[in-house]
Amino acid sequence: MKEHTSVAEMSELGRLILLGAPLGNPADASARFREVLATADVVAAEDTRRLARLARDLDVSVPGRIVSYFEGNEERRTPELAEVLTAGYTVALVTDGGMPSVSDPGYRLVRAALDVGVPVTAAPGPSAVTTALALSGLPSDRFCFEGFLPRSPGGRRSRLRALAAEERTLVFFEAPHRIAGALADLSAIFGADRPAALCRELTKTYEEIVRRPLGELAEWAADGDPRGEITVVVGGAPHTAPERPDDDTLRAAVAAREAAGMSRRDAISEVATDHGLRRRDVYTVVHS
Repeated sequence: MKEHTSVAEMSELGRLILLGAPLGNPADASARFREVLATADVVAAEDTRRLARLARDLDVSVPGRIVSYFEGNEERRTPELAEVLTAGYTVALVTDGGMPSVSDPGYRLVRAALDVGVPVTAAPGPSAVTTALALSGLPSDRFCFEGFLPRSPGGRRSRLRALAAEERTLVFFEAPHRIAGALADLSAIFGADRPAALCRELTKTYEEIVRRPLGELAEWAADGDPRGEITVVVGGAPHTAPERPDDDTLRAAVAAREAAGMSRRDAISEVATDHGLRRRDVYTVVHS
């Protein structure tokens, strides 16, 4: 496997460019997005009809060959596009919105290009993940993107139980016909009071951000009929300090480390770190 390409080799190989497509508002397309569409030899699009509409909205002509590249044909078409790249052509990859390979087609082609030494770059653009996160009003310094939850109710609940203690803000994608069930399970497993935001149709005419605790959000979705592309942002689990061991347990822990050859000073420091305590508190207990 080769992931470094020399300048000389780049002149003989093509290039794969990932295009960050507008989520809904064509005006969000960057100048570089337009330039790549107008110059790429091949444009691989998740939906060729949507690409055609977007190009018209942007008043951009796409002279390159347009091919479909979506979940149903991704495995078959990837080797074909890899051959195009190794023949020296530029391939642009665009999805229906956001960055390719982020819960959208693209990973296989990126991996295939890297495996044959073809350089991969991007024209960065909109992302539903970071847009929803920023608009949610929830902590964004640390977050975890989980993509789409499993389709089956049992699989979905199993995944959520595994995430219930995650302290980072969580971001999910969900389909409209599954959102009510997903929110009901989120509320039941994470707790009805956990803060959350449902972001619908981002950047589009009917953009809607609903910020409520999970219990209220689940009721809102059950009573209504949310449509369009949905991103759900959920606050992380509250941090709970570990239970403080009793004094005898702390003394025994320090004594065990001393017996193993550790100095008392180091033993106290390690026990304090293990239990989330201040060193001086453990010192006081040991010397009392």
